[in-house]
Amino acid sequence: MSTSMQTSQRGPGVSPVRRSKLTRGQRPRWLVPVVGVVAVVAGAALAALVGFGIALWALFAAVIFLVVGPLAVGAVEGRRAGTDSLMTFLVYAAFVLAVVPLVSVIWTVLVNGVPGLTSNMLLTSMNGVTGLQDNTADGSGHVVGGAYHAIVGTVSITFWATLMSVPIGLLTAVYLVEYASGGWLGKAITFFVDVMTGIPSIVAGLFAAALFGMVFGPSTRTGFVAAVALTVLMIPTVVKNTEEMLRIVPNELREASYALGVRKWRTILKVVIPTAISGIASGVTLAIARVIGETAPLLVTAGFATAINWNSFSGWMTTLPTFIYYQIMNPTSPTNPDPSLQRAWAAALILILIVMLLNLVARLIARAFAPKTAGR
Repeated sequence: MSTSMQTSQRGPGVSPVRRSKLTRGQRPRWLVPVVGVVAVVAGAALAALVGFGIALWALFAAVIFLVVGPLAVGAVEGRRAGTDSLMTFLVYAAFVLAVVPLVSVIWTVLVNGVPGLTSNMLLTSMNGVTGLQDNTADGSGHVVGGAYHAIVGTVSITFWATLMSVPIGLLTAVYLVEYASGGWLGKAITFFVDVMTGIPSIVAGLFAAALFGMVFGPSTRTGFVAAVALTVLMIPTVVKNTEEMLRIVPNELREASYALGVRKWRTILKVVIPTAISGIASGVTLAIARVIGETAPLLVTAGFATAINWNSFSGWMTTLPTFIYYQIMNPTSPTNPDPSLQRAWAAALILILIVMLLNLVARLIARAFAPKTAGR
């Protein structure tokens, strides 16, 4: 007979059944929240004594909570529970430390970039815009000139870089996982991929500029040259991520396909890649995010222009990172840099939105091509 049934059968004058040993010594639910409130109050008091600041307050509160919280839990549930709570609180603290900079960056860009995200910013270029227009700006936020030419350049250069790097990186990863078998060629490719992962971005830009300079002249700067430089930076990321995703595909799937008489290339195309497509798409997105914000190699290979250029194979092109750089370092009006700063923050917000959009598109593609399960 259960304890609850024993309790219900007792009369009103009979004392209730004692709690089970398994339920003794458990901390009340309010213990940790109360410790948190005490840590916040004590942290504010200590910060006020030193010199109050939000960051200092948060630091003191976190330290007090990490010290007092496990001690309180250990006093109620024992030393092992206190140690477990300490590790749990440290994990939470690490998560907060990782999220706070991200939230801070997004918030700062939103606060400073939204006012400049106007139709002028999205639909016009800087062609013909001089310091005279910025000097006469009324401060309402509707400044003359925009980043339309930089958006076109960013999309064009990133498109060509992705078009070249993804097939090369994907095929290289397939060779390393499915065909290399520990041979000398596979080891050499892995070594050079590791080396390429750590090269500075400006080196990739100098390589592309020198390569096209030998063929077309030393002053050759086009969007396609910049795309080649970004391709050098993207390939290692695509290879490493795709290789990891292909390696975690269970060998049983390959063996089952081979047992049905399916050729190896068709097994890779119809079984292995669809199984790992979600991770591959994430890796491609990561590679694009890695290069879409590059500035130094694009200054060397694509130059800087104020007009719109749709042709990636002729003429200088501007991207959002170089546009931001020039707006900050060389304001259109040195005596009134506020309009240039507004354009720079708005361009930074546009860049973040483009990366988020690419991430969404990659997830949709991965979902569309992923193998269908019984629940889908």
